[in-house]
Amino acid sequence: MRKVLQKWTAGVCCLTLLLGMAACTSKQDEPAGVDCEPPKVTAPAEPTKVPEATKAPEVTETPDPTEVPDPTKAPEATKAPEVTEVPVVRPEGTLKDAAAACGFSFGTVVNAYSSRDLNYTMMVMDEFNSVTAANEMKAYSMLNQSVSMANPDGMPAIDFSGGDAIVSQAELLGIGVRGHVLVWDAYMVDWFFREGYTSNGPYVDQATMKKRLQYYIESVITHFETEFPGVVYCWDVVNEAVGDSEEDYDASDARHIRTLRGGTENQFYNIIGKDYVELSFLYAKDVVEKLQKQNPEVSIALFYNDYNAYFEEKCDSICEVVKSINSYAKDSKGNYRKLCDGVGMQSYIGGYGEQEGCMELSHIDMIRDSILKYSALDVEVHVTEMAVRNYDESLMDQHAEFCGKLFDMYVELNKEKPVVTNISIWGITDAPNMSEWDGNYRQNSPYCGLFDEKCKKKDAYYKVLEAMQKGTE
Repeated sequence: MRKVLQKWTAGVCCLTLLLGMAACTSKQDEPAGVDCEPPKVTAPAEPTKVPEATKAPEVTETPDPTEVPDPTKAPEATKAPEVTEVPVVRPEGTLKDAAAACGFSFGTVVNAYSSRDLNYTMMVMDEFNSVTAANEMKAYSMLNQSVSMANPDGMPAIDFSGGDAIVSQAELLGIGVRGHVLVWDAYMVDWFFREGYTSNGPYVDQATMKKRLQYYIESVITHFETEFPGVVYCWDVVNEAVGDSEEDYDASDARHIRTLRGGTENQFYNIIGKDYVELSFLYAKDVVEKLQKQNPEVSIALFYNDYNAYFEEKCDSICEVVKSINSYAKDSKGNYRKLCDGVGMQSYIGGYGEQEGCMELSHIDMIRDSILKYSALDVEVHVTEMAVRNYDESLMDQHAEFCGKLFDMYVELNKEKPVVTNISIWGITDAPNMSEWDGNYRQNSPYCGLFDEKCKKKDAYYKVLEAMQKGTE
């Protein structure tokens, strides 16, 4: 009954949005908004006029011979002809259709607020066939402490309502979902690791923590596949496990799995052990295969996701992680099981909080090189959480050109076979009024979008669309 009520509620919300969409006619070059202007009517071309009868030439007056021109008077300057504006020709089509022709799906980010925004929802519906929940499907958003404390079986309680709202709307709009994320040490609720799920009790032992982790991963994957079959097509199983500096990890570990994050201990590592990443993938693969036995149509890919994944040192560490995951467990025949299907490359490109370092062409070469390294491991590559940073409104043209060249590279990589199978842009709309104290200011930047703050298409949008269409000609 609860499931029916949740889907009915989500359906009513989507129906309301769709009715609002129907009431507004979109302009050709921008999605319709709440305040919709009436469509502009193009006047029909005038019929060709019948040529008038040729008039007799007018008689030219004979100049008076007595009039002598004034030699001191300069002749009047001839006026330059008026310059006729050349109309800008924009490519037509949608991002998702152009991307599909290049071999990858096209995604963006949604959250509880954006899913109620008509402009944003229309943009998503028109242009994207994949979405990622910003926070609603992360463990710290779904775990319920008070209910966990009362559970007689000792297993963690999970509140799926926030995630269900996101996935339900995506299902109704016919859009796939990147599940994000099952295991992430950052911002993780500390009580998940403690006895009785209290806030200050002792930490549990390794065996107990493994049971909790396995239960959580199995429950989440099973829930979304059962409630919304086929909608969540992949999961970021582990997020950002590779450290950035020698202070974050054991120097003898080629994977650079973080033991610390900003001085805070990684309790997954501390309690479960240094193989918690591999173990998480094993748990996830086991449940996917279990679901596939029940229904052969189940198809869920499993990804490792991380930031700065195009910098050489971190790229090499991530490659070691993938190799370790895919050599962790064997099947009944003694063959290694492929537990990790792909790498998610978070793609925040440019200076962090400042213009310096933004839109450097060398980054495009670095991204291409790292994609080829990951692909050589026989895994898919997803470009996740993309934001092409720009903090200067006057550099919009340069930003658009950079976006076009970036996508030229992605399209070229997929010429022979699909290497990149999804691109998801999180910095999709501008936020010019964003405070410098806002975390998104540094993460995304105010002028990062393909769309402006009203979801109107920018030059960057057309450069990206053109790059994808040109690549398939």
